[in-house]
Amino acid sequence: MKVALVHDWCTGMRGGEKCLEVLCEIFPEAPIYTLLHNKGTMSATIERHVFITSFINALPAKTTQYRKYLPLFPFAIAQFDLSEYDLVISTSHAVAKNVRVRKDAVHICYCFTPMRYVWDMYDQYFGKDKASLPIRIVMKLIAPLLRWWDVKTAAHVTYFIAISEEIRKRIQKHYHRDAEMIYPPVDIEQFQLSTVQDDFFLIVSALVPYKRVDLAVKAFNANGKHLVIAGTGPENGKLRAMAKPNIQFLGWQSDDELAQLYGRCKALIFPGVEDFGIVPLEAQASGKPVIAFRQGGALETIVDGITGIFFGSQTAESLQNAIQRCSLIKFNPQAIREHAVRFSRTNFRQNIGRSIDEKVRQHLTRQ
Repeated sequence: MKVALVHDWCTGMRGGEKCLEVLCEIFPEAPIYTLLHNKGTMSATIERHVFITSFINALPAKTTQYRKYLPLFPFAIAQFDLSEYDLVISTSHAVAKNVRVRKDAVHICYCFTPMRYVWDMYDQYFGKDKASLPIRIVMKLIAPLLRWWDVKTAAHVTYFIAISEEIRKRIQKHYHRDAEMIYPPVDIEQFQLSTVQDDFFLIVSALVPYKRVDLAVKAFNANGKHLVIAGTGPENGKLRAMAKPNIQFLGWQSDDELAQLYGRCKALIFPGVEDFGIVPLEAQASGKPVIAFRQGGALETIVDGITGIFFGSQTAESLQNAIQRCSLIKFNPQAIREHAVRFSRTNFRQNIGRSIDEKVRQHLTRQ
């Protein structure tokens, strides 16, 4: 059986890329079709594969400004010819799932979310205070077409697998399709149980609007506590300009550096709405509690009062109240880590491998 992997873009190792990495281990000979590939930004396991890229890969400033080419993504993904493959596995939060496959082929989509830019998080990307007027005007015209195209091409997928119950519900809502649910992997072994607690709170995040790092900056500007932010992204300059001296920006950090930060922090701050959220589980694998907004995937990975604390509204005041409540609870680091272990990379590999095998057999039986 000839297999191809499809991923939206390959520009760095985040949660979605760690899922791709496991699939690369299961299918070491499969090529990776992707809109663009910034060489050297992926893990060694992924970089060993053959990459087939779209015309986006040749456009100016594609290394850092590729998101600005969003209106071109549907045209780019449609150009891939996957007719020679019997099994196509897409890992998708944007357009990867919309590739065309042979009619008798199996297309399994491990879906991180229906395209968040035009569905559930449109305002957080293209709202009045998030994008320039020309971009807002263009997106107002283009977004309905992208939604129509996204729903229509979802029919190219034979089977959906969702990363969480939250995403399973979104797939049903937008595509009217059922989906199996398999939680994504957390490299538990990379993080050690820690009982050390330095005097700082931690954010590990891409600095993009929907992560709501701005909310944490406002809260810590007000309370004066030490906040460390690890990550980069287009909101870096804006957030630095907002922040008072008690807020420290570290930029990009290696896996080893992140493991040390998790191990030393008081707690992780997680103020956005995530489809799932691997970062909170990395913190919990280190024995550290998470202070998170009570929505999205966090509801499936954090146990209120046991492995973390929820706050109920996306305001600096609500977050501040949760930080104060967190300081009154004596958390058990061992219990926190034990909760995280069930989301291990080993479990993901077993579950996704089993599911793919079952779906291929089911498809062949129907033919």
